[in-house]
Amino acid sequence: MSLDTETREIIDDVLRNNRVVLFMKGHRQQPQCGFSAKTVAALDMLLADYLHVNVLDHPEIREGIKVYGNWPTIPQLYVAGELIGGSDIVLEMFASGELAQVLGVEPPQDTAARVSVSEAAAALMRAARDQREGLAIHLRIDAGWQHVLNLAPLTGQELYASAGDIDLYMDPWTASRADGLHIGLDESLQGTHFVFDNPNAPPPVQQMSVAELKSRRDAGEPLELIDVRGPDERATACIAGARPWGEETDRHLESLPRDALIVFHCHKGGRSQQAAERLRRKGYRNVHNLAGGIDAWAVEIDPSLRRY
Repeated sequence: MSLDTETREIIDDVLRNNRVVLFMKGHRQQPQCGFSAKTVAALDMLLADYLHVNVLDHPEIREGIKVYGNWPTIPQLYVAGELIGGSDIVLEMFASGELAQVLGVEPPQDTAARVSVSEAAAALMRAARDQREGLAIHLRIDAGWQHVLNLAPLTGQELYASAGDIDLYMDPWTASRADGLHIGLDESLQGTHFVFDNPNAPPPVQQMSVAELKSRRDAGEPLELIDVRGPDERATACIAGARPWGEETDRHLESLPRDALIVFHCHKGGRSQQAAERLRRKGYRNVHNLAGGIDAWAVEIDPSLRRY
């Protein structure tokens, strides 16, 4: 099979503009095959953010990527434009530590994680464990600070932390993120679920009012204001000094210290909230969303701006 020019250009463009790209079946949050799921799980332990391409939505990419890299199966991982391989290779590299090196991620420090568990949470874990003989409680904390508990067999490679009679088994990456973690239980009308209070995780995205933003800017406080809207919306109205979100801004943000004050805005606050959450998951600790977006700015601060 040959690769048509248009499809090649699409793939070239994707790889040129994104350092880490996973061509997979399904979405990162919902893989549609076991191999894609395993590859995503490995990448998620190392990276909070990377591009995934669902080839099931793009038949021309599904067939074209096999020809592009002369690799017959999916998923396929590319880093800096170079094909790393499929699921088996990615998992082998993850286990050996080579994948972290390729991705430029510092290896986890050897650490004994101290974890505490509330009595209510411990009772629920105990009941689940005792019902499934031969399985142990595993804790997983990925690079995006998603916390997951599950029951699975032991491989003998895990680290563990004890909280009373509860033993939690984890990989080294999780252990490096878990020190000081407290696991509680929330019981409400919506159901029962574990609550993870992790002092190592970046704080949640804060809402900043337009009045507060104006006050901070008037005082000359250093901050980055990022406009996530597209060019058409920015042409309609914009806040002076806001950076348009794009590759150049992404590179600028990467150069900032992780405690830099960063404020995202859009039209009314929805899209910018998602962008702010994405940056928070990368480890930035002082990320804000402009409540009400530029619409609130026009109403409360600058009535000369056109509302839309």
